[in-house]
Amino acid sequence: MADRIVRIDVAPLRIKLKKPFVISLGPVYHAENVVVRIMTRLGRVGFGECCPFRTINGESMDTALIVGQYLKESLMDRDPLDIESCIRIMDSSIHGNRSIKSAFDIALHDIASQAATLPLYAFLGGKLNRTLFTDYTVSFGTPKDMVAEAIVIMNRGYPAVKIKVGGTAEEDLVRIREIRKVVQQNIPLRLDANQGWSVDTAIEVLSELADMNIEFCEEPIARWDFMSLAKVRKASPVPIMADESCSDHHDLERLIALKACDYVNIKLGKSGGLHNARKMILLAEQAGMQVQVGGFVESRLGFTASAHLALSSDCVAWCDFDTPLMLEEDPVTGGMLYGDGGSVRVPEGVGMGVSIEVKI
Repeated sequence: MADRIVRIDVAPLRIKLKKPFVISLGPVYHAENVVVRIMTRLGRVGFGECCPFRTINGESMDTALIVGQYLKESLMDRDPLDIESCIRIMDSSIHGNRSIKSAFDIALHDIASQAATLPLYAFLGGKLNRTLFTDYTVSFGTPKDMVAEAIVIMNRGYPAVKIKVGGTAEEDLVRIREIRKVVQQNIPLRLDANQGWSVDTAIEVLSELADMNIEFCEEPIARWDFMSLAKVRKASPVPIMADESCSDHHDLERLIALKACDYVNIKLGKSGGLHNARKMILLAEQAGMQVQVGGFVESRLGFTASAHLALSSDCVAWCDFDTPLMLEEDPVTGGMLYGDGGSVRVPEGVGMGVSIEVKI
């Protein structure tokens, strides 16, 4: 008997952060997420989560809950194993809204990997052939506060310190230099401007950092100005990683053609889910490009899907999985686990290996 979707629950998940998380686009005080649970005729249950981010993907928890109802109606009684067809149906029901679509996509992949009796990473073509490690992020603030936070991160053994920047050139150079003074030179720094600089400011700042072991800089300029990203890349001694300017495989194909970036940051909430994220990874493999798998402010539920994705290809060189550690509560059962030094352990059982109580 063919399996069919018989029930879909779409529910809010709001969790306070331990302290405000500040980026150049503004502060975040709560994770305002949406959980999707899909149940099938044969008794399989799949979970997904998204973190709509108003200033990046143009969605909110409220809009995602509404659009989630449209997607729910469109997928009822469909074959959950025909993921490509389900994605076409969702895309035909409403344009965009990739964040909430990603939660449905993750839940469908959870079900499909259960049906295949494989861990999700294996279903995606990957192997458990390495240990994943996450960096940890220094929130945007005064140099004094950022230095203090960087010292804590270094002492906890994280392999890299990520720094939120995006202010004036003078202010950001002070932030970076002061942090570099206290963080051992062999520990790389990673910058994330979240579109905060102009082209000239990006070039001015990055040109000063050649000898500071800066691993890369994410999205230095406005996402709409992607045609100027190649200019920044050419002038910068620091490798450039595309983030907000690269949501899906169509964006990545364009950026590769423009020679606009060295690396790309793949997030399920930007791409629309694992299906499109895998297309991005295949493009990166063909281009010989390394990628980072990151996220927004999802719980361990959403990041478990990202961790499985990270194991699907050796071109995934970096993981940015720190935000669940910033939440006051952890409502997730199972899922990926954090270890010493930023290590991340991925579930090895069938499916995604994670669940959450859904309060309707």
